[in-house]
Amino acid sequence: MTTIYGIKSCDTVRKARAWLDAHGIAHRFHDYRVEGIDDARLRGWASALGWEKLLNKSGPSFRSLADSDKADLTEAKAIALMLANPTLIKRPVLEAGEALLLGFKPDEYGAKLA
Repeated sequence: MTTIYGIKSCDTVRKARAWLDAHGIAHRFHDYRVEGIDDARLRGWASALGWEKLLNKSGPSFRSLADSDKADLTEAKAIALMLANPTLIKRPVLEAGEALLLGFKPDEYGAKLA
């Protein structure tokens, strides 16, 4: 089963979901704001993708953090921040069998999913 993780209000998530629908790829949507994210899954993503790529430093959630939270980031600190505030996770994250994709690039989706 293909699962796409993100938040409903994210434009990139909406584009990715629309792409999946247009290509007839059944999927489940996991909304971080409603369902949260579990520690083991987040650690697995960080291991596979790199925590630096997974942490969204360009969004308003990161900018609104206290300076002490943004300073001296380590993998452990970043994971703790993302668990406490899943909107800090770059979106979307897509799991489809062995494929794990971060962000939305139509060409990459096409190569891995179609």
